[in-house]
Amino acid sequence: MPRSITKEVSPLLKLLHEDRRYKLEAYQFVRMGLTYAQDVLELGHAAEGHPASDTGRVPRHVTGRDLCLALKQLAHEQYGRMARLVLAGWGIRSTGDFGEIVYNLIKIGEMSKSDDDRRADFDDVYDFQHALVEEFAITKEE
Repeated sequence: MPRSITKEVSPLLKLLHEDRRYKLEAYQFVRMGLTYAQDVLELGHAAEGHPASDTGRVPRHVTGRDLCLALKQLAHEQYGRMARLVLAGWGIRSTGDFGEIVYNLIKIGEMSKSDDDRRADFDDVYDFQHALVEEFAITKEE
């Protein structure tokens, strides 16, 4: 990317250019998963030092493991039996990839972490074949 353009480009677009492992959709999915974990599943605890937003919402800190579990559930809901293939199309093949994406988002200021968080918290949380394919079940309501 030419130097004169990089100052005008959003941090996420710059990141996509520098780290080509993951597509934009992968970053969007992980960000959606964080909101899903906090708001729908009500995971996490109030993040220290983060005041309530204009909407009165207090940010909730979610662990790497909890985020991975929320992303599994979201993938089942959004993509059903195709979840593993959809995620693979975006470059996500393991829970470790979720960690790489989260830490890339932390690096550009799109997410934050606590002192206790580690990139390794995302490693081997579950096997994609088992969690996204074998555990998927169509329920009567669906």
